[in-house]
Amino acid sequence: MAAGGRASGRPAKKKGPAKGTGGQGRRSLEGRGATPPAEERHWYKDKARSERVAREERGGARRPAPARQRRSEDAPEYIGGRNPVVEALQAGVPASALYIAARLDNDDRVRDAIKIAAERGIALLEVSRDKLDRLTEGVIHQGIALQIPAYDYAHPSELVELAHDAAEIPLIVALDSVTDPRNLGAIARSATAFGAHGLLIPSRRSAGVTGGAWKTSAGTLANLRVGRASNLTAALKEYREAGLFVLGLDGSGTTDIADVELLSEPLVVVVGSEGKGLSRLVREHCDVVARIPMQAAAESLNAGVAAGVALYEVARHRRL
Repeated sequence: MAAGGRASGRPAKKKGPAKGTGGQGRRSLEGRGATPPAEERHWYKDKARSERVAREERGGARRPAPARQRRSEDAPEYIGGRNPVVEALQAGVPASALYIAARLDNDDRVRDAIKIAAERGIALLEVSRDKLDRLTEGVIHQGIALQIPAYDYAHPSELVELAHDAAEIPLIVALDSVTDPRNLGAIARSATAFGAHGLLIPSRRSAGVTGGAWKTSAGTLANLRVGRASNLTAALKEYREAGLFVLGLDGSGTTDIADVELLSEPLVVVVGSEGKGLSRLVREHCDVVARIPMQAAAESLNAGVAAGVALYEVARHRRL
């Protein structure tokens, strides 16, 4: 057999010209052009942001941020943290459920909380830490949280009735534009320590009895009635008509708190916000506006601290 010949002995078949595409494949050879910049790619994660920035640079309207959903007044509150939960349970805070994170490392505080909850018939629920984060709205909870029902506020007149029922001289603390629930909790703690009969807050522009207030109060809110008024100045006017004097705390007052002659009388102590102090209308309804003397280096006191100092002076005068 000749070299290079076919094994079958058949003659090699001559190939004809290759069949063309008729130009149909020309488009596939043209390419897709230059690579687009990152912000023009449909998968670019910041494309929406870059488009928004471009609209703003052109003077376009800026899309408002979605509004945070407002908590319903009937929604329960949550106290997070091992010490605050135990303190609340020991103080008898009305609670409906105790939440424990799954696989939580127990210590004495966790065991005490579980024991007290069981004795009081409070439901014990084991949940994930993610759910605890959602319930407590990001507050540090240390794997434990206590659910408490929405607070049932008293009418302003009920606070005076509590003093009359106890045959004591009325002492009420009112808050004017105090929006931090931690201040409310701290003031409740001082009010309880120095014998106040109740705490009054306005319905608007004020902190309420929330989980943060319960936590800061160290459970004292369970023993102090909180009233709420739709109009604070109207409530102060009614208190004055009922025979109570109104003492406002403000750094611009002309009388030192220790020199006020009304401290032994039926009294409403009004605490303003740390920044603006008392509002104009509230100031006009005060019988006297007093200040707490302090060194010039300190411009003002925290609302909770100011309330504590003033209530101490009231209690001291009433013991004389």
